[in-house]
Amino acid sequence: MKNLINLFDQLNWEKADNYPEGTFKKTLRDENGAKTILLKMPAGFRMEPHSHITTEQNLVIEGSLTFDGKTYNKGSYQLFNARENHGPFYSRDGALVLVIWDPYMTTE
Repeated sequence: MKNLINLFDQLNWEKADNYPEGTFKKTLRDENGAKTILLKMPAGFRMEPHSHITTEQNLVIEGSLTFDGKTYNKGSYQLFNARENHGPFYSRDGALVLVIWDPYMTTE
C-alpha cells in the first residue's frame, strides 16, 4: 500500500489557494500531472465558472453543491470534459467533495 490517508481525520488539511475564503483541501495524490483532492467547502461557498485542460470528476461525500440550477447531494457524481466550462458552484450549508483531475482522461 503506497499511502494510507484517512479522509475524515483532521490531519493534512491546508488552506485551498485559488478557492473562496474558508475553503480547505487535503491532497490525496499529486503526481505526473494527476491530482486528487478532498475539498472542504464552507457554508455560502461560491465559485465562478471555469474550465481545465484535463477531465475533472467530482463526488459529493457530504453536504450538497448546486450547479446549473440543480442541487447535487451526498453521493452525486459529475464528470466534466477537458476544456468544458462548468460552474458557477454554490453550497448553502457547505460540502465535502472528492475532486479528481487526470491527464489520461483528456478529451479533444
